[in-house]
Amino acid sequence: MMSITQSRFAEALLDRTRPVPAEVTSWTSSEPVRRYGVYRNNVASGLARALAARFPVTEKIVGEEFFTAMARDFVLTHPPTSPVLLHYGADFTGFVADFVPAASLPYLPDIVRLEDAQIRAYHARDIAPIAPDVLMRITSERMSGLSFRFHPAASIVRSAFPIVTIWSMNAGLLPLAPIEDWRAEDALVTRPELSVVTRQISPGSAILLLALMRDATLGEAFDEALQADPDFDLGRNLAELMRSGALVDIVAEPSLEA
Repeated sequence: MMSITQSRFAEALLDRTRPVPAEVTSWTSSEPVRRYGVYRNNVASGLARALAARFPVTEKIVGEEFFTAMARDFVLTHPPTSPVLLHYGADFTGFVADFVPAASLPYLPDIVRLEDAQIRAYHARDIAPIAPDVLMRITSERMSGLSFRFHPAASIVRSAFPIVTIWSMNAGLLPLAPIEDWRAEDALVTRPELSVVTRQISPGSAILLLALMRDATLGEAFDEALQADPDFDLGRNLAELMRSGALVDIVAEPSLEA
């Protein structure tokens, strides 16, 4: 009976079409509608604040009032499925993409995706990245067969909009200014040490890294990058990848001589 009461209590909190559960009483009233309404509002407000803490740049772009209204709508249709709120809002991107009042900001869902990648990177397992000079120990003949293992914090966010520039301006890393070169930007998000790092990368680099993350060999990933950018510089991009702290291991194919 207790579990049924608790279930009804929780379900009604975020569904305003449900009445106050009959089992709920208080010393002031047999049907504490007003008190339950206050509690219901506090729960929604608390979850909305949790989303604001997770997506601070998104909130800054649209403003606190707009974000609160958007977040409360999300809360009412996407209640938490776990008592741990660490990952609450993982499906906020899709909600924002379909949120009609935000349609005038078509880049906003990608900003949400970028911030989601950052918070996931922050909470990812702590694994030491490999040393930048590891590739120097591998012969050129075996390079194309290499496979790469990425840090759990590493992810790629691709966008048709200048999301890294927009995010950097609203995160205080760049001064706010009109964006003259309104073009697509891709980001590599990782956490080589204790701080999350967001770095803009070229489209070719994004294609290369996504292929490597799918367990493609270096040779296969390079071919994909070349299709998008015939001038793709593999050496420079590998050097940047090794310095980024995004890798935890490199696996070479067995030598034919072994």
